Amino acid sequence: MAGRMGAGRDDEGGSAVGTRPCHPSFRALVAVAGGVAGLVLLAGLTFYIIGPRLIGDPIPMPDEVSKSVEVLDRDGRLLRAYAAADERWRMPVAAGDVDPKFEKMLLAYEDRRFYRHGGVDFRALLRAAWQGISSGRIVSGGSTLTMQVARLIDCGGERSLAGKIHQILCAWKIERHLSKKQILALYLLKAPYGGNIEGVRAATLAYFGKEPKRLTAAEAALLVALPQSPETRRPDRHAETAKAARDRVLARMVSAGAMGAGEAAAARRERMPDRRRPFPMLAAHAADRAVAADPKANVHHLTIDAGLQARLEDLARVRAGRLGPKRSLAILAVDHATGEILASVGSPGYLDERRQGAIDMTRAVRSPGSTLKPLIYGLGFEEGLAAPQSLIEDRPTTISGYAPKNFDHAFHGTVTVREALELSLNVPAVAMLDAVGPARLMARMRAAGVAPELPAGEAPGLAIGLGGIGVTLHDLAGLYCAIARGGTSVALRESADGPRPAGGGEHVLSPLAAWYVGDILAGTPAPSAAIGGRIAFKTGTSYGYRDAWAVGFDGHVVIAVWTGRADGAAIAGATGFRAAAPILFDAFARLGRPLAPLAGPPAGALAASGTDLPLPLREVRVRRGEGARDGLAIDFPPDGAVLDVETAGTQRIGGVVVRVSRGRPPFYLFSNDHLIGKTVHRRQFRWVPDGSGFVTLSVLDSSGKSARVQVEIR
Repeated sequence: MAGRMGAGRDDEGGSAVGTRPCHPSFRALVAVAGGVAGLVLLAGLTFYIIGPRLIGDPIPMPDEVSKSVEVLDRDGRLLRAYAAADERWRMPVAAGDVDPKFEKMLLAYEDRRFYRHGGVDFRALLRAAWQGISSGRIVSGGSTLTMQVARLIDCGGERSLAGKIHQILCAWKIERHLSKKQILALYLLKAPYGGNIEGVRAATLAYFGKEPKRLTAAEAALLVALPQSPETRRPDRHAETAKAARDRVLARMVSAGAMGAGEAAAARRERMPDRRRPFPMLAAHAADRAVAADPKANVHHLTIDAGLQARLEDLARVRAGRLGPKRSLAILAVDHATGEILASVGSPGYLDERRQGAIDMTRAVRSPGSTLKPLIYGLGFEEGLAAPQSLIEDRPTTISGYAPKNFDHAFHGTVTVREALELSLNVPAVAMLDAVGPARLMARMRAAGVAPELPAGEAPGLAIGLGGIGVTLHDLAGLYCAIARGGTSVALRESADGPRPAGGGEHVLSPLAAWYVGDILAGTPAPSAAIGGRIAFKTGTSYGYRDAWAVGFDGHVVIAVWTGRADGAAIAGATGFRAAAPILFDAFARLGRPLAPLAGPPAGALAASGTDLPLPLREVRVRRGEGARDGLAIDFPPDGAVLDVETAGTQRIGGVVVRVSRGRPPFYLFSNDHLIGKTVHRRQFRWVPDGSGFVTLSVLDSSGKSARVQVEIR
């Protein structure tokens, strides 16, 4: 036993029981190989640890990459995009916003071990090298997605051995700084797709005209194939090459078991995109305003509804084509409960130079024609000067030195106020404006958020009632919102970012006066072939046929339409009723829902007519009578008084004595347009307010003279 063990012992300290002693040269070779392997391992480990630190290139976070500016609608849908600072279309996108089949294909085709390697897949590199050596050509690449991202962020070096080493170091550095999710996000954002298109979202918008949330198998395969050679595979220029590359991806998916043969065959039959589509450009003027207001923001949110905006922009293009060359058109749709602008069409085409489409005609100051008449009559109702069935004269007359004429140069004699407004007669409107006063009309317009413009140095006169003033379509939409919502203003809002705009809640008309106006406008004859349903609307035509208007509302939305030429040139025969009203009704038809019913009458609304009306309201005597020396006056309470009225619980038991002087009995007392008393032999009333707040008291006498005061009840 001892001899055998001794025989098996090696003089140089090795032992090999039952084996032949190793030759000294072989043992030396093994020792050298082991040392070399150790040195290579040590060098590789040192390279892995220290190498990335030698790379000075910064590793950007996905949020730090320059992106296209986006303007989104109320639901986050893309309205308009702007190229990034480097003139590339690079749309922000999250992995969850891309169809999962694209990521599945991408990883199966480009980097199956993406979630397992540390940035470099040496198995793939060795396989690619062996395939290249054995076949004499490049069969597959060994780059991981991380290494491709290194190239995309200009950290990849040149296409050489040194460049490849640099790319490997960058990939290791990226993996140390970013998560796999962030690396994938950088690829989705920066992958090249031909021309100035980068990133999967920009590619789907440019080639498919849609967001990447839902993709077909063919679309996903094309998106996987394009970044490998983005210029030579562009489907809009090299359709056959692009198709061949797409089909190779599909074939790989079948061989990898990621897709069935039947599904791949169906995908290969799908038509290739043959052109590059323009990026969305909805609400272009509104988008410009949003970007100008906050140029540093990358994403802007508007209150606009993309679907409605698209439908109304299409309507504007079609209708402008029918109206003729150089004609522009603008449409504004507003939720009158909130003031949120749902659609803003500034022109038939933003890039249409013939129609000067870059000019936003929703904000252009133009003459409103007869569109202010509803507010004039509303003030008359509020003052107690008239009711809808009151009679008013439409005869040749001169009012305060102004001799108005009707649009058709005809006169209709005695008509009701309802008929005067429905027929848009000029003489009664000017007479009513003379009674309520142009200054009061201007004040109420401003309360509605309108910024009226008068010629330099001119004071408001009677001509403003027929369009002798400058307003915008945006202004008119706001004014009609106040009428539609019971006489209270609302601030229009286009941007959904930041706080709501200041303003709103101002008194424009009393609720009863606003309802009277809306009820009359709802009875205005509609143009031929108009949609069914009931909307309240008014048309207007400016002097010289330069502007045609139509503004209307249902129970939810105000829509305002303007058409004309952006340069202000006249258009013979273009009236609001013929040119704008049909567009208005068509716009309501494109809301995508039935018309919302208008509000019912408030308490105190007069349904009577003729001799059933109170005597002072049977015939409108439009004379100014606000406490003049020779007219009716309210002696108490004085205008602006603050009155404390006794209450018991929630009920008011105290009253206010209202005293009048001059005038001819009988006298009628109104509180916020509601008739609350009549006296024949006395000149005072006892009035018990029904609540707190500001109240307008009006008194009429038998001759039609009026007096009014505003008081606050506490």
